[in-house]
Amino acid sequence: MKPHAVHYTIRGIPPEVDKALRKLAARKKQSLNQCVVEQLVSATVGQTVKADFSDLVGRWVDDPEFDDIIASQRRIDHEKWQ
Repeated sequence: MKPHAVHYTIRGIPPEVDKALRKLAARKKQSLNQCVVEQLVSATVGQTVKADFSDLVGRWVDDPEFDDIIASQRRIDHEKWQ
């Protein structure tokens, strides 16, 4: 289980640091927040925290009733679209 995350508000970021972080986030196709968190983790504890979904692997259970509900939501009511 992931420990409770702490929120920061950081002021006074130099423009060149902002530009570099935004460029890195775009290159990695990440949000700016995710990029900044990764950089802080890397700079302080030396490793990147990665999502761990191992507790969900192999736990898929077919649910025909759920599948029917989703299928009904995907049907287009043509009378409402006229």
